[in-house]
Amino acid sequence: MPKVLDNVQIGPLTWKMKVEIPRLVAKAKAGQFVIIRVNEEGERVPMSIAGLDKENGALTIVYQVVGKTSALMTTVPAGGELSDCVGPLGMPSHVENWGTACVIGGGIGIAPIYPIAQAYKEAGNKLITIIGARSKELLFYEEEHKAVADEQYVCTDDGSYGHHGFVSDVLKKLLDDGVKIGMIMAIGPVPMMRVVSNLTKQYNTPTWVSLNPLMIDGTGMCGGCRVSIDGETKFACVDGPDFDGHKVDFDLLTRRLSAYHEQEREAMKRFLTDPGCRLAKDVENFSYPD
Repeated sequence: MPKVLDNVQIGPLTWKMKVEIPRLVAKAKAGQFVIIRVNEEGERVPMSIAGLDKENGALTIVYQVVGKTSALMTTVPAGGELSDCVGPLGMPSHVENWGTACVIGGGIGIAPIYPIAQAYKEAGNKLITIIGARSKELLFYEEEHKAVADEQYVCTDDGSYGHHGFVSDVLKKLLDDGVKIGMIMAIGPVPMMRVVSNLTKQYNTPTWVSLNPLMIDGTGMCGGCRVSIDGETKFACVDGPDFDGHKVDFDLLTRRLSAYHEQEREAMKRFLTDPGCRLAKDVENFSYPD
């Protein structure tokens, strides 16, 4: 069983977990993901790779408490074990030297964009990094990204830190100023990825996004993670998770992501009201994201 090396809170409802799983880490590449189960009775949940320590065989994932399973994950201590961790899954991000590449991370997407940023830099690109969150307290990985980027921009929706506004504001200014970007990779909330993709389409700038549809088996058998790309059905787990942002049907993706909100809310409510749930106090102000 995969051993948890560390599991620490790095922000409001945000945790970073390191898992010792050498065989998986040896094969994994930037842009791929894993599926974990906390215990044998638990659901299988996809998690983006947020770091790969090849030397020590350690996998890093960053997750937010958005439902029962992610809440349960916070209860696994360092030295504890996960029931299983399957991967690497999905196609790695395409990496080459485009001259100048830009990575954009919004919210929890700041984490999985980091290994991709490292790969782009290692391929010889000049790297522009734009990260953003609703407020300063929700930002993380700023120093990690800064160590890789040639230029870094930080945004907050409320203006509490960095640029007061959205990541798309900074990107638009760069493009309007004539900065030639050979490839953009954006990961974050669906509305952010949609806005970035719509913007860059006007400039004919290649833009890829990492999609997060509902997923069950992660091997292409169930069809639960289907998405529409340029009118053609694809499975995010085996054809993605990266897709050309200019071809994604974001309306369909949004509808499918909200399909089980009521059931997820009920499961979280029952979990937090369980007398044995030590997490209830920690997240007493938790509100299920819309």
